[in-house]
Amino acid sequence: MSTRSARVDEQAERHRLAFRLSAAVAPLPAPTPTAVVDLDAFDANAADLVARAAGTPLRVASKSLRVPELVRRALATPGFAGVLGYTLAEALWLHREGVSDDVVVAYPTVDTAALRELTASRSAAAAVTLMVDDVAHLDVVDAARSSSEVPVRVALDVDAGLHGPGGLHVGPQRSPLRDVEAVRTLARAVVARPGFRLVGVMTYEGQVAGVADAVPGRGPRMAAVRRIKQASLGQLVERRAAVAAALAELADLEFFNAGGSGSVADTAADPTVTEVAAGSGLLVPGLFDHYRSFTPRPAAYVGVPVTRLPRFGTATVHGGGYAASGAAGPDRSPQPWAPPGLRLTGLEGAGEVQTPLVGPGAAALRIGDLVWFRHAKSGELFEHTDRVHLVRGHAVEDTVPTYRGAGQAFG
Repeated sequence: MSTRSARVDEQAERHRLAFRLSAAVAPLPAPTPTAVVDLDAFDANAADLVARAAGTPLRVASKSLRVPELVRRALATPGFAGVLGYTLAEALWLHREGVSDDVVVAYPTVDTAALRELTASRSAAAAVTLMVDDVAHLDVVDAARSSSEVPVRVALDVDAGLHGPGGLHVGPQRSPLRDVEAVRTLARAVVARPGFRLVGVMTYEGQVAGVADAVPGRGPRMAAVRRIKQASLGQLVERRAAVAAALAELADLEFFNAGGSGSVADTAADPTVTEVAAGSGLLVPGLFDHYRSFTPRPAAYVGVPVTRLPRFGTATVHGGGYAASGAAGPDRSPQPWAPPGLRLTGLEGAGEVQTPLVGPGAAALRIGDLVWFRHAKSGELFEHTDRVHLVRGHAVEDTVPTYRGAGQAFG
């Protein structure tokens, strides 16, 4: 198929998507924003993640969903097991709500109130694993303990960046545990300390899993990204094996977690890894459009209505300013996706209360029409609404609360 034909097909598909989503939510009250998840795309993405994992279990990254029913839906898919949470308060709530009895908190916590709750409940402490990379994290737990009798499950967050000459480090600035000796030292401190159990390891290679490597028009840059990814994967096979061997002398680990949606197949191929994290790959936000490892199927959208037509070729929608976290830049802005032919203006961008849109598609819009945006990152969209409509085909199959709709805000 020619590039022109492919583009025409994509534009037609976006027109069909706008019609389908707008028709699905038309019978409903029309609060702004109107968030939807396409269940056919979600389920297809889940199946694709499982296929890429090739038998390695997938742990659901709740930060990338933030909708309890979607977490449950992923967990009900054969091949998924357990949740990778982002705060201890969230993990405790997911346990109380019966969403999961296996939640690994991916980041260290200093939340003393949540730690008191954790250590006051044997049930919660058995279901939740804390992440540490410093003895100070153990001190925080002990200072907050409700009971010295309740053992706390602990995993070590080990750096998974690419290491180079002269202290070069490429990857997320997460853990100070950058060599086997540092890991061994902290592990010894954990196993020697009453009230703690060392049960797992996490190594998140964000420079592999979270960086697109096939963005059109950026050939030289993408080639460099792919070289970094390959070098990182080669280093990590050796580093993980060495870490696992060192820890085997000290504890019987239950899991060795790694990776993310953008690296599932490569990470699962590492023989040390026992589970791969995945979340963004279920909804496929804008930042996940250009990976060589999988075909994107966007599943999450937010519809905002046209409220003004200030001049020919410009349509203004109400709201839409749902920017993503991370280094500020155009790639963090929401994308006006359906109908096609719309773009943000350079002067106003995506606004909190109004967003002007221009482009060849703007002239066809009328007041009251819905424009469907895609968020740049997965999960963050649902901090802006209290409910999400689960759509299949041309109909809403269910309407479910987000974390916000359930009265929860996990910072």
